[in-house]
Amino acid sequence: MELRTLRFFVAVAEEQSFTRAAERLLVAQPAVSHQIRSLEKELGEALFERNARSVRLTEAGRVLLPMAAQTLADADRVIAEFASRAALVTGTLLLGAVDGVDHTRLPEILGAFHRQYPGVAVQLVEGRSAELISRVENGELDAAVVALPEHSLPQGMRSVVMLEDEIVAVVPVDSPLVGRKTIPIELLSGKTLISYGQNSGLRAWLQSAFDAAGIDFSTRYATNDGALHVALVEAGVGVALTVGTDRTLAGNPRVSGVPISPSLTYRKALIWRGTQQATRPLRALLALNPGLA
Repeated sequence: MELRTLRFFVAVAEEQSFTRAAERLLVAQPAVSHQIRSLEKELGEALFERNARSVRLTEAGRVLLPMAAQTLADADRVIAEFASRAALVTGTLLLGAVDGVDHTRLPEILGAFHRQYPGVAVQLVEGRSAELISRVENGELDAAVVALPEHSLPQGMRSVVMLEDEIVAVVPVDSPLVGRKTIPIELLSGKTLISYGQNSGLRAWLQSAFDAAGIDFSTRYATNDGALHVALVEAGVGVALTVGTDRTLAGNPRVSGVPISPSLTYRKALIWRGTQQATRPLRALLALNPGLA
């Protein structure tokens, strides 16, 4: 039984929801469900009564909750006792980042990291997902926030989801496509498409989605600049396939972002090498939030 598992249990018990617990812990919901099932299997009793609307503690869960809370409190006291040693953590954290990380929890995490470890310099390295994944794998970077590729990450690499987003079709507000709840991907066939270039982590993922629908995916205008995507739509060039959280879409009266069906969702995640000895700054970052450890 690990402290991380107990933290997951307490979070679900306090939030009365697997979804809210996952958001609080900064992990994907399946990870929370897996940890709880493992704990129940280890203890030999169900800890929660689950139905479509609520999650409630069973009698066994009510017995475990105060003991788990006490165990975590004791562990936190140990951490607090050694908090003064944080000043000994120095050096540089080399952290890669793709565009759009401002929409993730990374700024919040780095803010807490700076307050606790002011002696660490954080060097943010911008790049595309494929490049950053390679640099983390080769040890050039400690970690990176990337768009998860369609295929698996390299062997031994660990990750935690920081954001779930989706690609939307950006069209002028007077387009007949505006007003739909979704745009079937088939309707994009033959359109002048504006989207990401070959060096973007989203390109291969979009190609696979179009291939699955039996539609040719050829972008007449390819750029990784989301603001330029929107500007080209405003200029009447075509339909842009752009991340829904792009700041240039919010409140723009000239264009509209419409979800695509089937949903083109993707995830951004913090990745690091799980098979190598992490640097002290990286270990400090991962230990800062239970969802990252």
